[in-house]
Amino acid sequence: MKQVDFNGRRAAQIESAELRLIVTQQGGHVAALLDKNSGISPLWTPNWPSIEPSEYSPSLHPEYGDGAEAQLLAGIFGHNICLDLFGGPDADEAAAGIPVHGEAAVAPYQLSGDENHIVLLADLPRAELRFERKVELAADGVVVFSEAVQNQAYTGRPMAWTQHVTLGAPFLEPGQTRLLVSATRSRVFEGSFNNDLGKQLPGAEFEWPLCPQRDGAVEDLSTLTRETSTGGFTAHLMDPTQEHSFFLAWSPRYQLAFGYVWKRKDFPWLGRWEENHLRSWAPWNSKAYALGMEFGVSPMAESRRSMVERGKMFATPTFFWSPARTRSTVHYCAFLRHTAQLPAGVQWDGDRRIALL
Repeated sequence: MKQVDFNGRRAAQIESAELRLIVTQQGGHVAALLDKNSGISPLWTPNWPSIEPSEYSPSLHPEYGDGAEAQLLAGIFGHNICLDLFGGPDADEAAAGIPVHGEAAVAPYQLSGDENHIVLLADLPRAELRFERKVELAADGVVVFSEAVQNQAYTGRPMAWTQHVTLGAPFLEPGQTRLLVSATRSRVFEGSFNNDLGKQLPGAEFEWPLCPQRDGAVEDLSTLTRETSTGGFTAHLMDPTQEHSFFLAWSPRYQLAFGYVWKRKDFPWLGRWEENHLRSWAPWNSKAYALGMEFGVSPMAESRRSMVERGKMFATPTFFWSPARTRSTVHYCAFLRHTAQLPAGVQWDGDRRIALL
């Protein structure tokens, strides 16, 4: 493990013959996963300057917007953790200092490791949790993730736990980048999203990937749109007949396949969030181009109360119950491979071997 500077941020780096992986010390974001042959990282780097979350001040940094998401946006990179909230806090939580997606994505982490793995550890005092993530480079372009959440409280509680993986340019390319997802039943975000901008029909149910639009048309979400200004959020139930779930994004220009695979029992949902030059307010300023593939225990990015009141969607729970004083663990993998065509699927041995079909 080597200490590095990444876009002005303190970070740690490990690398193999194929990959270079960079993780920020504050927020614990996987900021880059670089294919050393092509020089491409599929992960999103925002088009605005990044600062350490601890340096953020509403009065000093209005360029990141206002509200509970500003601190997160000031320091966000590719893959961040949403814990124990997936979405925005209620007004009372925001007043108490809880940011969008919870404090884990802005917390300072203790980093340790060696030449091929990094261990990140953070205490989350407001949530009464301890979060640990181990990231390890394995063979054949595979990255192994092991996570643990320790409930420090003396009571059990409902909790969100989502991997907020966001892809960006140049890997993302309008009309070109293809997506393969083990998804089935799906729903568009029901309420106002992006200030009611965008073309998706709120609350519409559908089967992946054909998403209903407000004008009666249908969009195929498996290929990035060529339109110049779009955005929205759709929730997808992972195939309940399969032990493992996955998403894969393929770039025909770079002939790279990038994705994640996980145990469906751990993360039964995936949210597809698209921001294509739609949001005109700070810090987006109609310049951002990003695609979130956010897999976890909850389908919708929403408040804690809404998550609990929803309870189930498509007969599947919408939150994780964290027992009192209990340590809960998950294990999943990312991969980055060269392939001349879109694979037909992904096969995982449940440990650290992945085959593209």
